[in-house]
Amino acid sequence: MTRRPFFATLALAALTALATLSIGNAHAQASDRPLKVGVRGGVDEEIWEVVTRVADKQGLKVQTIVITGTASPNEALNNGDLDANAFQHIPFLRDQVRQRGYKIVNVGDTLISPIAFYSRKVKSLEALPNGARIGIPNDPSNQTRALVILRDHGLVKLKDGFDPYTGTASLADITANPRKLEFVESASVVLPRALPDVDAAAIVNTFAYQAGLIATRDGIAVEKREHNPYVNVIAVREKDKGAPWVARLVKAYQSDEVRKFIQTKYQGSVIPAF
Repeated sequence: MTRRPFFATLALAALTALATLSIGNAHAQASDRPLKVGVRGGVDEEIWEVVTRVADKQGLKVQTIVITGTASPNEALNNGDLDANAFQHIPFLRDQVRQRGYKIVNVGDTLISPIAFYSRKVKSLEALPNGARIGIPNDPSNQTRALVILRDHGLVKLKDGFDPYTGTASLADITANPRKLEFVESASVVLPRALPDVDAAAIVNTFAYQAGLIATRDGIAVEKREHNPYVNVIAVREKDKGAPWVARLVKAYQSDEVRKFIQTKYQGSVIPAF
């Protein structure tokens, strides 16, 4: 049996203790570092102020990072600059992953920011006259949402097999338009201002809210809450989806305190999806 010199043994023990201490400190630093969650300004920023307070009560530190301009919250998340983000609906996330190869996933529902039809001329879609002029978003996801509302109200039919969970629809996919509606495509930001010039317009919530319109109060038709693929979500990197903090973050958002805040503050302009 080979005897290890006393000082060598002592040195080994010291190194072992130092390594253990270093590992412990690393874990402590990781747990002390706030989670960085990327959001857009406005409604999401306001809601996440409440989420942050709820998370803090539960021992989870969260720092909201407001992403402005053309910067991509998904790019920042994929690169590791963020731990999570919360700004997008499922089809947008799906398309971003497919187009850009991001390794990010949906881990929890947050809210529905409903698209709705508004009109200064009629009280319902069913009251639209033949040949009515309809303002409709020109981007794929919001045009799809508008067409689904028209389909659900029986004003148009869309191609067989269309499923908003897996694809988009455009005006070219309309297979029946019995009232001969005339569609005026436009950028979403323009549609609130164009409302006097059309019989009805599909306006996304962000720009409707800025124009003083609330979907559940002023809309003549609002997209359904049930089985809605356009629910907004919290996203994280694939490698993190099983991490304990993810479930805690989702739980903080999907809390009674956050639900009540959304319902009270926004009065139906955004709808809790939990």
